[in-house]
Amino acid sequence: MDRSSTHGYIHRKDDYLRRLRRIEGQARGLQRMVEDEKYCIDILTQVSAMTKALQSVALGLLDEHLSHCVIEAAAAGGPEATEKVKEATDAISRLVRS
Repeated sequence: MDRSSTHGYIHRKDDYLRRLRRIEGQARGLQRMVEDEKYCIDILTQVSAMTKALQSVALGLLDEHLSHCVIEAAAAGGPEATEKVKEATDAISRLVRS
């Protein structure tokens, strides 16, 4: 399956978009907190909540990728299977470092 075909997350696209819009709102709220010179611990608490929300989206997308894209490529075999596993491994590595 190439990158232009249907992605595993597509059946939950609206959910992901809702969550990302909520995160966008959190980011605007953080900007307002800094502009309004709110207490640093309160800002850090909100940063932590936003970070967890982003991590949740990332883990959901990773799960979708593994259960859809990687499994389909593995079933088909060949170099694409190796590529999909490497992509997943690289994505996990980036998430662990962040």
